[in-house]
Amino acid sequence: MKKARQKSKEMLAYSQNVLNKMSFDVLLFKKELTKACKNLLTEEVDELMKWVLENFGTQYVLKPIPVKK
Repeated sequence: MKKARQKSKEMLAYSQNVLNKMSFDVLLFKKELTKACKNLLTEEVDELMKWVLENFGTQYVLKPIPVKK
């Protein structure tokens, strides 16, 4: 479980890095954000969405937030 948690944290950091690079284009950003939400655990999605709001504002937030299936 510890390795899975570490890998998930690394994925969150990777997603934030990618999103930083994509912030020049809102549509591309949202596409990458959607992919990130599908690959992260629920608690990491919450953390990522909070990070997006703090760093980029509401125009970059997905409504509704995609839910993993």
